[in-house]
Amino acid sequence: MSHSQISPAAISRIAEYFKVLSEVSRLQILCCLRSGAKNVTEIIGETGLGQANVSKHLKILTQVGMVSRQPQGVSVFYEIADSSIFRLCEIACNQLSVRLEEESQHLEQLNTFKRSRLM
Repeated sequence: MSHSQISPAAISRIAEYFKVLSEVSRLQILCCLRSGAKNVTEIIGETGLGQANVSKHLKILTQVGMVSRQPQGVSVFYEIADSSIFRLCEIACNQLSVRLEEESQHLEQLNTFKRSRLM
């Protein structure tokens, strides 16, 4: 199937998936859960986010299937349901690293040029 054959509805779902990953607090929660299942209190402690904020983002992450919730007694534990999220993040981090390295090289070239013009 070519990209032109993807329906607008499917593209919309893909955009919504990436939109979920575009929120800093949700990425913090995902990173927190990477080491294992945690309850809301533990997530708050590790991320520094407020209770209402954590609950709101956990609901969104659960709705899209990135996180699952497991009741255990009086607590509910959340865990990563789709570890492919971290592969996406790794790809993004690698790309950002390449771009930052290129920008750093350009900056160094400009500084070298500037120093040579001042001498």
